[in-house]
Amino acid sequence: MVAEPAEGLEAVTKERREGCIGFMRQLLTLIALFASLNIARAELRAGAATSNITPELGGEVVGGFPPYPCTHIHDELHARCLVLDDGKTKLALVVCDLLGLHRSVSLKARELIEKEAGIPAANVLISGTHTHSAVNALGGPVRQYASDLELTDYQKFVARRIADGVRRAANLLRPAEIAFGTVDVPEHVHIRRWFLKEGSMPPNPFGKIDKVKMNPGAGNPALIEPAGEPDPTISIIALREPGGRMISVYSAYSLHYVGGVNGADISADYYGYYCEALKQLQTGGGEYPPFVAMMANGTSGDANNINFRTPQPRKKPYEQMRYVAEDVAAKVNATLQNLKWQSEAPLASRYRELDVKWRSIPDELIAWAKETEAKAPRIQGGKADLPLAYAGRVQRLANASPETKFPAQIMRIGDICIGSSSCETFAETGVEFRKRSPFAKSFMVELAHGYYGYMPTPRHFELGGYETWPGTNNTEPQASVKLMNALLEMAAEVKP
Repeated sequence: MVAEPAEGLEAVTKERREGCIGFMRQLLTLIALFASLNIARAELRAGAATSNITPELGGEVVGGFPPYPCTHIHDELHARCLVLDDGKTKLALVVCDLLGLHRSVSLKARELIEKEAGIPAANVLISGTHTHSAVNALGGPVRQYASDLELTDYQKFVARRIADGVRRAANLLRPAEIAFGTVDVPEHVHIRRWFLKEGSMPPNPFGKIDKVKMNPGAGNPALIEPAGEPDPTISIIALREPGGRMISVYSAYSLHYVGGVNGADISADYYGYYCEALKQLQTGGGEYPPFVAMMANGTSGDANNINFRTPQPRKKPYEQMRYVAEDVAAKVNATLQNLKWQSEAPLASRYRELDVKWRSIPDELIAWAKETEAKAPRIQGGKADLPLAYAGRVQRLANASPETKFPAQIMRIGDICIGSSSCETFAETGVEFRKRSPFAKSFMVELAHGYYGYMPTPRHFELGGYETWPGTNNTEPQASVKLMNALLEMAAEVKP
């Protein structure tokens, strides 16, 4: 055995020593890096509050076909607000007890929120519930087809109160845990567009025969089958103090509205009843700061609460909406008991205004509208005046502003994704988004940042019906396709 030279041993030892030192430096660098990441990963905080947006008596209720003045406040209307903060990004979600709100109302409210609460306008989601017993926040005495409008006094009031509600929610930010869940409640949602037996379809206001009819009448012997499928899934985002009291529940259900008010009452419909019922079910729900429940409208443009196959006896005012609200609240509350909670939820938002065109009006339809007005120069109100009402809508739509400035938004809340639509959106669009989104926990909210009428899918345009008539539908037949493509692109952008 031959001994190694001393100088060789020294060289090997030196090399090993330097290798060890290099390895230790790399290890320490990695430890420091992970430590910095842990420090930067702040826990989620959440705060929620409400703002009263009840109008003065005498304002025009817009849920009926001709507007009429409200004469009583049955229950107050609110803007319900939730603010989230992950240490880097803040988001605000607002649900208003309104039929819908004009884009200009959302712009003004988000401008105030950015200025006063420091939350970027693109990080704020504002939607309407679609209660049919609220006054006009859409602007003007007649339906408008413009993306920018001068605000009415009530619209200014609503924008101010939304901003105040978000600031109050931000004032209440505190450490929070978040959970997501769903529950299917199919018994309250039914498709309202139906195929009828041949010869049973009445003419539409334009003198044409559609292939489907909206609200054909419960128990109608001419019923064949519905023209779509409702979306029965309630999506739930729940926030609580760590291991403690509930802060808020943001939920979305694709139920158009319930209705059944008394006379010319103002009411938040089942949405408001649900929020109060869910609050009553929470331990300490009324303690300060109070628990805030929120019910956004999912995608319900072709659905409502009427089971057309099975006629129901007439109910007292508010009886049905209370029944639906309390049943839904009980089912959501039961779901809350089994959710998995976590203390972190990275936040992100994307907002775009899409190149969606206003609906084009052919020359022959303009000629029909002018002839209809010439024969009946004054509108008297009621369903008998549908042709005259649509004659005015058709002509105004033909002269719509050049751009729609069609809003679309995505919000990421941890592994949850919310997509928005500014229209009364068909149920199949919401189901498609849930299936195609890169986030397994996804859902849509409609009537966000504006009101652009109904948005049927291209398939439904071929079938006709109320939701496809020009003046009820205000945008191009490809609007739902363009919206879906944009939502999926933005969702991919915020996907980690």
